[in-house]
Amino acid sequence: MKNKIDWMITLLPLCLILVLCFVFFVAPEQSNVVLSQIRFFFGDTFGSYYLIIGLGIFLLSIYIAFSKYGDIVLGEKKEKPKYSFFAWGSMMFTCGLAADILFYSFSEWVMYASDPHIKEMGSIQQWAGVYPLFHWSLIPWSFYLVLAVAFGFMLHVRKRNRQKYSEACRPLLGKYTDKWPGRIIDLLAVFALLAGTATTFSVATPLMATIIQDLFHLTVSRTAINIVILIITCIVYTYSLLHGFKGISRLANLCIYFFFGLLAFVLLFGGQARYIIETGLNSLGTMVENFIGLSTFTDPLRSTNFPQNWTIYYWAYWMVWCVAAPFFIGSISRGRTVRQTILGGYVFGVGSTLISFIVLGNYSMGLQMHGIADFMAQYAKTGDLYGMIVDIIKTLPCAPLVMVAVLFTMIAFYATSFDSIALTASCYCYHELKEDEMPHKTLQLMWCILLILLPIALLFAQSSMNNLQSVSIIAAFPIGIVIVMIALSFLKDAKPKD
Repeated sequence: MKNKIDWMITLLPLCLILVLCFVFFVAPEQSNVVLSQIRFFFGDTFGSYYLIIGLGIFLLSIYIAFSKYGDIVLGEKKEKPKYSFFAWGSMMFTCGLAADILFYSFSEWVMYASDPHIKEMGSIQQWAGVYPLFHWSLIPWSFYLVLAVAFGFMLHVRKRNRQKYSEACRPLLGKYTDKWPGRIIDLLAVFALLAGTATTFSVATPLMATIIQDLFHLTVSRTAINIVILIITCIVYTYSLLHGFKGISRLANLCIYFFFGLLAFVLLFGGQARYIIETGLNSLGTMVENFIGLSTFTDPLRSTNFPQNWTIYYWAYWMVWCVAAPFFIGSISRGRTVRQTILGGYVFGVGSTLISFIVLGNYSMGLQMHGIADFMAQYAKTGDLYGMIVDIIKTLPCAPLVMVAVLFTMIAFYATSFDSIALTASCYCYHELKEDEMPHKTLQLMWCILLILLPIALLFAQSSMNNLQSVSIIAAFPIGIVIVMIALSFLKDAKPKD
């Protein structure tokens, strides 16, 4: 196996991570300033680029699903799916969305409610619940699903042994896939993978730390607890990863039970069921009615910078996650048709995501609108979203038990998403890897450690939400071009014969 290892793809990211970690530890303030400047250049100057790719990929996903491409089986023509719909959907959902879905489900409407753009649009009641649904549903999942069928076709139909981004571009690149253009694409993919992981872990881990602080009345700093959590989870997730797909599948099922159990408890016992359902239905209708307008809004006069601060960040965030999640989804979709993969992904992935934001977001928004609590004032005063979320949970019956449930759900989410990322990154380290062949466990262990270093450095540098977003926006700029190349390569390679 050693002679199969791609040492450039393996060692160059390792060196980059070590350098970045050193910089964040030694010069945290200066590195945050540089991040902000680079983020402004890409997000503000080239914002339309991200929006065009997002809407284009979504429309392409619909075309692929309902055209002759949709009839293609990802495997042999009469092959049956390896996993049941529930097991498949659970793994897809939990690998595609890490624990940050709980952080954002609880808090995102508050960040929008305080944004001047909401006043331009109308009332908080009408719009604060719409944008979370828009930013986490159709376009984000379209990135995953278009690339998942492209990778699934590459792996299960064409039987290619190079599980890399560059290989998915072979129909366009031809002989250049094995030369420097292909090498550059693979390096960009690995860097994007690191950026997505760093952003996710850095955003959501402090919520786990805050819950632990509150449950056990600890006075230790949140940063110290964050680092301890990341080290412990690295050990736990490494153990589960080394047990392969079977272990990941069990974790995914466990995560889904925790997740939907939490949502059911909030809906049934939170006292806001009617408001949650009615506001959720209204927000969903408003999003569908205004979908094209929301997808193309650029704020050309920069009156609020809302798309630059949010929509562009989210599309970039999902682009960098596209390096790991679609490969994993494509791998577990063997035996399904392209149509089943895309539409099933929308049903399970988008459906579960919408339910999370509707239930958890509208619960706290209901308390705000009925005058029971004032989370907007609390956020405006402290700027502490993590403490605010803990206070939201405290309004529920049996609050300590709910906090424990949230903690375990986040751990389960992290486990499945982290494992799928580390597994994908390990596959990248090989020149060739057969479909049924697994990366060496030492290599998987190395990636488990590497993927946790950058989030620790970002947390140590106490990066703001804006700077955490910057990491994804910067990494997504070149990877957006590669995503378009993969989509075009799939259309060319899989073109049905008339």
